[in-house]
Amino acid sequence: MKTDEPISAVSAGVLTRALADLKLRLQRIYQQAYPELGEIIHLVLDEEETVASRLSAFPHLLLPDLVEAHIARLNLMPPPEAHAVTEAPSYPTPNLIPQLAFA
Repeated sequence: MKTDEPISAVSAGVLTRALADLKLRLQRIYQQAYPELGEIIHLVLDEEETVASRLSAFPHLLLPDLVEAHIARLNLMPPPEAHAVTEAPSYPTPNLIPQLAFA
């Protein structure tokens, strides 16, 4: 396998879905903790998604930490659930797909 090949459409789709799922989970967690700040949380997520996308081809890996840091700059405490959001994905990761096919 060549390492200089571009990300395939399937891989790009998996990454896009992972980022969208992660954003929804983060939004739900932060809005439960701060229901009166729904619009601000939405703006923070959008802003940090843009930053994460500029920094990495895998923005979903950076997004939780960037959002947490932004929330801290607003003098808010991140909810404990925010740390668990990246522990177990709710979608099959590319390295699990072959295993699922033979299960």
